Amino acid sequence: MPGAIQLNARQLMEQAIEVMRQSTPERRADKKATPLVGAVIWRPGEDDVSACRGELREGDHAEYTLLDRKLRDARLDDAVLFSTLEPCAPGARQAPKVSCAERIVRARIKEVWIGIEDPDPTVDRKGIRYLQEHGVSVRLFDPDLQREIRDGNKQFLEQASARAEVWEDESTALAEPLSELESGLQSVRLEDLSQLALDQYRQVAQMPEDDATFVRRLLRLGLLSEANDKIVPTGLGFLLFGTEPRTAIPHAGVLGTFHFGDGGEEVRDFDGPQVFVPKEVMQWLRTRLADPIDRSQDERRNVLDPFFEMVREAVVNAIIHRDYGVKGAKCQVVVTRDSVTVMSPGEPVEPVTLEQMQSLDAPMLSRNPVLHYVFSRMRLAEERGLGLKSLRVRAEQSGVPLPRYRWRAPYLALSIYRSVAGLARDLVSPAVLGDLGTAATTSWGVAALRDQISTRELVSSTGFDERKAQRALRSLEEVGLLRRVGNGRATRFEIGY
Repeated sequence: MPGAIQLNARQLMEQAIEVMRQSTPERRADKKATPLVGAVIWRPGEDDVSACRGELREGDHAEYTLLDRKLRDARLDDAVLFSTLEPCAPGARQAPKVSCAERIVRARIKEVWIGIEDPDPTVDRKGIRYLQEHGVSVRLFDPDLQREIRDGNKQFLEQASARAEVWEDESTALAEPLSELESGLQSVRLEDLSQLALDQYRQVAQMPEDDATFVRRLLRLGLLSEANDKIVPTGLGFLLFGTEPRTAIPHAGVLGTFHFGDGGEEVRDFDGPQVFVPKEVMQWLRTRLADPIDRSQDERRNVLDPFFEMVREAVVNAIIHRDYGVKGAKCQVVVTRDSVTVMSPGEPVEPVTLEQMQSLDAPMLSRNPVLHYVFSRMRLAEERGLGLKSLRVRAEQSGVPLPRYRWRAPYLALSIYRSVAGLARDLVSPAVLGDLGTAATTSWGVAALRDQISTRELVSSTGFDERKAQRALRSLEEVGLLRRVGNGRATRFEIGY
């Protein structure tokens, strides 16, 4: 039956996952797991065509089977491709093999939906970037479907650390770097790396190999570079493990500012090896935030650890995902009586949007995959998509409002609030808050802990009758604490940004 003219993206994502499950595993002498990959082509008025990895010949990529074997002579100008795994980038395969990203561009496909990134840290996101640089619109699968893909490829993803060695029949040297930090720093020596930081990486990541093997691993990861018989740290390696990264990368590091209630402030620079920074920030805050959560009107609960875990997650994300091309700004941690705000230079990495980040369940995409890989190996980051979601869980455990993302050029700022009153003070003036009645104040205490709330939910939570709940919600809307979305019975109220 011919496909409908109207594209149903969700249905096609699900179809690609079903096809993915039909992939044929490769029989490899090295016992490495190969990924399950499914791809589907949608064309207006035509039947959908699909392919999985190894469908027609063992080892053939799904995109190759689809574009070169099944649709070689088809016109694909108006086609949309759905693939469960990021297409390999130029340079990822030995010549004369053509990468899947190049095949897509040559086929003149203008829109591609991708499930997850290729987990190899030497390849991660470079296929996506190649497509974007050649005029292809890239979108990501829904977060729940990304998790299905990862579940289906669990063995493959668990071998991500072994993938740093890379398959013997593939090259790790990609022509197009994601960042200038991938280049070797000729002014820096190996002695400028912190031996303590490197030893901790080896220990936590369980790398018991000898020094020579460890150095080769760092070379493959792009943390070291070799030229003219000389090995030097790359920008990535120096950022992560350098004793003083800012001597060669001035915009590296994290700046801390603590604003006290009496008007005074304390500043602290975290400019050593960046793998140590999250722990150092936590130690700094724990000595100054004896109770980081305002419990002036609530019974004190054992909620300090989840709160600090939120802050640590935010600091890790800021270091990993910041745009290091923005050289006039540094990551910052700003503490006030109402919130801890972590600021990271650069907008969300395309195609992830600010609205998706605010949902705390955005599709996963790393701006700096090698940084992400190292932090995950050191158990400081969740590598594939659950980190943002954990912020929601930990906020609920702490009994504080959900963290809020905002764009404050040139920063993506994440505010972690210490109380519902703190969130209110961030949104409107104290004078406005003072004029709220008891019912509106109570309703705000319920609404502030959610993404959105309806009249019926407020009635259920407070015991108000429907009319009283409606009046309270209108009051909160009028002062700017809430904003109305939808109409009629579908009306809901969101936090007022």
